[in-house]
Amino acid sequence: MSSDDDTLKTQRRIQKAQDSADARAATKSESSDAVQAGAREQPETLPAQHVQKPGREAELELAPRFMAPDYRGSAKLQDFVALITGGDSGIGRAVAVLFAREGADVAVAFHSSIEDAQETCRRVEAEGRRCLLLQGDVKNSAWCDSAVAQVIARFGRLDVLVNNAAFQEHAASLEDIDDERLHETLDTNIGGYLRMARAALPHLKEGSSIINTGSVTGLRGSAKLLDYSATKGAIHAMTKALASQLMPRGIRVNAVAPGPVWTPLNPADAPADKVAEFGHDTDMKRPAQPEELSPAYVFLASPVCAGYISGIVLPVTGSVGAI
Repeated sequence: MSSDDDTLKTQRRIQKAQDSADARAATKSESSDAVQAGAREQPETLPAQHVQKPGREAELELAPRFMAPDYRGSAKLQDFVALITGGDSGIGRAVAVLFAREGADVAVAFHSSIEDAQETCRRVEAEGRRCLLLQGDVKNSAWCDSAVAQVIARFGRLDVLVNNAAFQEHAASLEDIDDERLHETLDTNIGGYLRMARAALPHLKEGSSIINTGSVTGLRGSAKLLDYSATKGAIHAMTKALASQLMPRGIRVNAVAPGPVWTPLNPADAPADKVAEFGHDTDMKRPAQPEELSPAYVFLASPVCAGYISGIVLPVTGSVGAI
């Protein structure tokens, strides 16, 4: 028998085995179970709930998970001072808690959700650290300057700025985005980041860092979040540009690009039926909880972890191939 005959038999034997495997797979319904790969099982279904902006964490039927009970602090940010915009709820609250657990005092900047901000403050203090609440609008340059000044007056230093405040509203068409909405999205999401970084910069020193919250929409786009996606792409570009500018000063600038995360931002945007499906189109078939994002911010803030990292956009998206 020739070698060609042997090869043909081998290939047909492989094909037959695969055909049998395919037939077996066809008799089974594809699993729709969400992927659970973390320290504890996370919620897979969300309530069909729509809330009024800005959305309060306290009013969500499913409370976002932010405590990360399996996370053990190890003084990665001992005696640091961090300022977090949009720190009252969602990702910002989760980051505030873990920063405190790592030894940092935290200033929580928020716009209007006083009850949520007070709860975040209680959680930070329960970790044994100090918390300062700062209510105001990142669209206002004078307020941004005042917020940083209050942090310096209270704590005497500033080591980490987390730009996290955001505005989001879906639209089916570009024609639905009028100038008022456009200005609100751009001025909050990218203008606010630049203003806060500008205000903080005179007080940052070698070893300090800025962390910007980007988005998977800034990597892939989103048909119904056109203006929001544009700002998130701008945030990613700004992160790299500012990282280059501040590299000689030893100040690192990075971004985290979350995928779908269960926070008040989304039920305050999408209709209730869409909220119930939120995050199911990821490879993990579920949205993240805030506590699944916050360790990424600790990593980027900590000089002992990320002292050689600047100018990156770190995707935490629940899907493969985000970048």
